[in-house]
Amino acid sequence: MNYLGIDYGTKRLGLSVGDDALKFVVPIDAISVTSWEKVAQKIAEIGKIRQIHKIIVGYPINMDDTIGAKAKEVDRFVALLKQFVSIPIVRSDERLTSESVGDLYRRSGKNRRKLRKSGAIDSAAAVLILQDYLDAS
Repeated sequence: MNYLGIDYGTKRLGLSVGDDALKFVVPIDAISVTSWEKVAQKIAEIGKIRQIHKIIVGYPINMDDTIGAKAKEVDRFVALLKQFVSIPIVRSDERLTSESVGDLYRRSGKNRRKLRKSGAIDSAAAVLILQDYLDAS
């Protein structure tokens, strides 16, 4: 099965793709948010082109296991996305993924601001979200 990983953000959505046979995940270009409907349409298009069987969306649960404002934003996004795709969508705990990716890039010496603007950090976070999901299944 082919999977699409999503790191939700209000400016960009990081994306990754992987499969459960190899349990190998790679980043793909992030999507800039111009309108949520356009984002949902683009994800539906990616789903068809890449023959995606399941979408894994990072779910930012608070450290105390409560559902905060960001998680509620993800819930609204998932509800909208379900209007555009018939692919099953799963929320996956993403605590600390963006921070982990940011730490890796800081240690690499690369310009974090440029990488953030390009969407590379967002898509790298989507890789971690999807890889964690595949490793757990």
